[in-house]
Amino acid sequence: MATVVWNGTADEDDGFWRSGHMPTLIAAFLYFDLAFMVWVLLGPLAPEIAATLGLTPAQKGLMVAVPTLAGAVLRVVNGLLVDRIGPKRAGAISQIIVIAGLASASAAGVTSFAGTLALGVVLGFAGASFAIALPLASRWYPPEHQGKAMGLAGMGNSGTVLAALFAPALARLFGWNAVLGLACLPLTLVFLVYMALAKDAPNPPAPKRLTEYLTPLRQPDAWWLMAFYAVTFGGFVGLAASLPIYFTDRFGLSTIHAGYATAACVFAGSLVRPMGGALADAIGGVKALTAVFMVAALALAGVAAAGTIEAALALFVLAMLALGVGNGSVFQLVPQRFAAEIGVMTGLVGMAGGVGGFYLASSLGLAKQWTGSFAPGFLIFAGLALAALAGLTAVKRGWRQSWGAAAGVRI
Repeated sequence: MATVVWNGTADEDDGFWRSGHMPTLIAAFLYFDLAFMVWVLLGPLAPEIAATLGLTPAQKGLMVAVPTLAGAVLRVVNGLLVDRIGPKRAGAISQIIVIAGLASASAAGVTSFAGTLALGVVLGFAGASFAIALPLASRWYPPEHQGKAMGLAGMGNSGTVLAALFAPALARLFGWNAVLGLACLPLTLVFLVYMALAKDAPNPPAPKRLTEYLTPLRQPDAWWLMAFYAVTFGGFVGLAASLPIYFTDRFGLSTIHAGYATAACVFAGSLVRPMGGALADAIGGVKALTAVFMVAALALAGVAAAGTIEAALALFVLAMLALGVGNGSVFQLVPQRFAAEIGVMTGLVGMAGGVGGFYLASSLGLAKQWTGSFAPGFLIFAGLALAALAGLTAVKRGWRQSWGAAAGVRI
């Protein structure tokens, strides 16, 4: 397919699909999808790992939370690399590290709680793919299509569905250590496709001094966007990692059935991410996020009181739908405000999302161990969604009057 670079004069009829570079968008999606599959791999395997190693509820929560924290920190590193060496090369390096780490862990075996934490750090490199895949795709598209481009690339969140669907069954057949090695097969295939299809966009931002990459943190808007994503993406990935444990501990499901239930919830959140970006393009990211925070808060508060698996599952699906829309909505706003720093801002905002996921996953484990129930963890996170709604209400007028009007798009 020929490369079409937007120059601001394309006819409206050209539309989204001809405004950028589709092979790169496909490569970004596939890379992100498989990276997310292994990023949350410890979640679906957690019941089996916990039974083998004799882990406490708090240890289980920490085990599935460490990859999100490692991914959060490494997203900043990857954001810097994207602006220094380009997203394609940064993505290649990250994929090689993950494949080598999983192959080594499978060959040597993971036999201790400390070993699971070390593996979680390696899997953090997969979670950090966020800071690579999104700018890889985004830099090819004009402002009016940023929500769609970021949403489609970001739909790689659906990789968490693959982990939930297949990891428990494979672990039952071959053992959970073997699953780590089996994951290297699709990762290697996607790596080859990525190297063949992905291409860095022309006219990348000029290299800056290292200290200049943190300049956006001097702007309050950067912190607000990071806080909002800590709730939307943090809720999504924290639930994706924790739901297998919740369904097995709370309702006594088998690991395979817990994986199916988790996959249904995660699929909902992944499916609507591009829709969230398109919705934000149409009505503005602020309006979309307002609805997101209200629905997510109500759904998570409802989960805390749910007495049946049917009620809990329905509420989790509703929460994931809202959070998925929120993920797309936040990244409709980021390039409008920080177009020149999109690489580092993707890393910073993504880092905040990982921190939110670490908090949710670890707090659920602690709540279970300290109180005997997951409910306090869900209630506190629902409160954080309401706090985000209050913050959004406080800043939205200023955003619309300043950089929203300057960008000429709805926010």
